[in-house]
Amino acid sequence: MPQTPTILVFDSGLGGLTVFREIVKLRPGARYVYVADDAYFPYGQHSEDEIIARVVPLIGELIGRHAPDLVVIACNTASTLVMAHLRATYGVPFVGTVPAIKPACAASKTRRVSVLGTRGTVKREYTRKLIADFAQGCDVTLVGAEHLASLAEAVLRGETISDAAIAAEIAPCFLDGTARTDTVVLACTHYPLLLDRLTALAPWRVDWIDPAPAIARRVGELLGPPHGSGSLPPSEFILTSGQRPSPVLSRALDGFFPARAVA
Repeated sequence: MPQTPTILVFDSGLGGLTVFREIVKLRPGARYVYVADDAYFPYGQHSEDEIIARVVPLIGELIGRHAPDLVVIACNTASTLVMAHLRATYGVPFVGTVPAIKPACAASKTRRVSVLGTRGTVKREYTRKLIADFAQGCDVTLVGAEHLASLAEAVLRGETISDAAIAAEIAPCFLDGTARTDTVVLACTHYPLLLDRLTALAPWRVDWIDPAPAIARRVGELLGPPHGSGSLPPSEFILTSGQRPSPVLSRALDGFFPARAVA
């Protein structure tokens, strides 16, 4: 890898910023391009074939434009659908995002785990296979949240979202019988944007499993040891709609792009 690698981080919207933040912590000297496909958000309103037809050529265009050394698909929905297509089509290394079911089940003490994702992610055969392979005897509940990703985007954009709206989305995660749910997998990269709210609104304490640190570690493994760092190269933040971030969103982005210019 070059001394200053270019890392492209792609998501359907702003949720991938939670993954981006962890990657930057490990590799602060890299050049970053973050792309939010807001023109097609949310992916849940499109069919699987439509998402594949949208994302595969779009990633090709982005590779041609930015020449990344590595691409991170920071979206569970896209990763479960397009990773095989991307790896077969392009020679760039890819890192995907999948529900962290294996570590969640390994950590659960009550053996009751919930997977909180979009409706598309939880209904996908890929997710069910992860449960079959890695549940380790746990009782795993799949919860498809219809609006939570959009609520997370709204909060980041400065809109006021009620506690009741968020609580209704996460309520099915909490099962209380012979054993209580003690672990919830955040199977959408948008959801950690709301982690403080999720923690406060949970009816009892649970461990929230965010895959972002593991994704960052995988990026580090593929890039190899970092080289000497100098001044931080500027990052690019791109909305596929062509819009410019609002002043409120721009201020929010400052927390994800510390000490570096954003184009």
